Amino acid sequence: MLKQSVLRKFKEIVGELNCWHKLEDLISYSYDAAVEEPKIPDVVIRPNNYEQICEVIKICSEEGIPLITRGAGTNLSGGTIPVRGGCVLLMTALNKILEINREDLYAVAQAGAITFNLAQEAEKNGLFYPPDPGSMKYSTLGGNVAENAGGLRGLKYGVTKDYLMGVKFFDMEGNFVTGGGKTVKLATGFNIPGLMVSSEGVLGVMFEFIFKLLPKPHTSKSMLVIYKDIIKASETVSNIIASKILPATLELLDAFTIRTVEEATKIGLPTDADALLLIEVDGHPAVVEEDFNKIKEICIRLDGTVEVADNAQQKDKIWEARRKALSCLARIKPTVILEDATVPRSKLSDMMKAIRSISAKYNLTIGTFGHAGDGNLHPTILTDRRDKDEMERVKKAIDDIFEAALKLDGTLSGEHGIGIAKSKYLEKEVGKGTILFMKKLKYGLDPKNLLNPYKMGI
Repeated sequence: MLKQSVLRKFKEIVGELNCWHKLEDLISYSYDAAVEEPKIPDVVIRPNNYEQICEVIKICSEEGIPLITRGAGTNLSGGTIPVRGGCVLLMTALNKILEINREDLYAVAQAGAITFNLAQEAEKNGLFYPPDPGSMKYSTLGGNVAENAGGLRGLKYGVTKDYLMGVKFFDMEGNFVTGGGKTVKLATGFNIPGLMVSSEGVLGVMFEFIFKLLPKPHTSKSMLVIYKDIIKASETVSNIIASKILPATLELLDAFTIRTVEEATKIGLPTDADALLLIEVDGHPAVVEEDFNKIKEICIRLDGTVEVADNAQQKDKIWEARRKALSCLARIKPTVILEDATVPRSKLSDMMKAIRSISAKYNLTIGTFGHAGDGNLHPTILTDRRDKDEMERVKKAIDDIFEAALKLDGTLSGEHGIGIAKSKYLEKEVGKGTILFMKKLKYGLDPKNLLNPYKMGI
């Protein structure tokens, strides 16, 4: 329970309208997009400037109040659930894109800015911000950095960490910290931007970033490839990568996902297919044409039926199918558990076999789609959390999915983070020594464990 004297201090800092403490106002901030038990915070505070952030942090530090930084809450690992209650610091009012620099190819933006808005502003200036998580129309840049968000273009262009040049944040004592900058080369001090990527809010409160931008690609071409056997589709992915071609995107949908998307959207997907690959190549026109034809040959050799998008409308239809996969699957059952197992691309077919075997073993509906080009699959379990027996099978299936990924030299998360949802598995991947190192780092900076406590098991 928050003391009234502390609540008054918070209201003095941010104003009555930006400080919420009634139960009906707090419930929305007790959960995120992960299927985890909600926890009610004691207060939600929405700062409007950096000075207010600093003052709130100092009060939380003095009073021993847990502090959870939150953006849009689209994260899928329980990373913003206030496990110990405390103060949720809502960053959505700090949503400005402060600069698009066309001479030096960078952007400066606040933590609450929407990812899609940065991409749009870059495009207006003839530039390109590649990271494109599925939630990009809603997710905030602060959350993208905290979870190292990826997206469809990760295969060729990388993920958020590959574009973060600089960061500004406050530590738990309210000290201002800055790392990185606007130069291409920078070897001053620790790699603080690298430290803050994937930190999930446990090391500081980030409020401003510098992101690298790229020249916009000259042109692009897309194709949809139909397979009667998903293993052949998986082998195609490995063959494309082995041929030293990097498409901008290389996405996979399994049979169940294809049928579900088509039932919901009626966009003309082949419902008798066992798998689809959605492929886009971009860059200089001559290179695009050459790579596109090589990929087409590989697909045909592995029994794929290629449909080329001849115009912008057909291209949009192809990518609509992929971007609507999760929302369409979510129509089937009340509870959707989207996982994030990632394996080396050469082992993609082995992971697909494992997922199908696990689905049959536990009699569960699992639709699989994902960024096949970088080995990042999203096995999506459709269930009802009110069905206790089925949820027990779901938990065992998730255990098996991660076990299979780790056996294939994979990882627990390609882009969703660890949060509380995957914290119990983390030691299996990184070992006790790594966990101990993370704890020493965390408690050295935050000895009271007030910054987003218990995420990643620390």
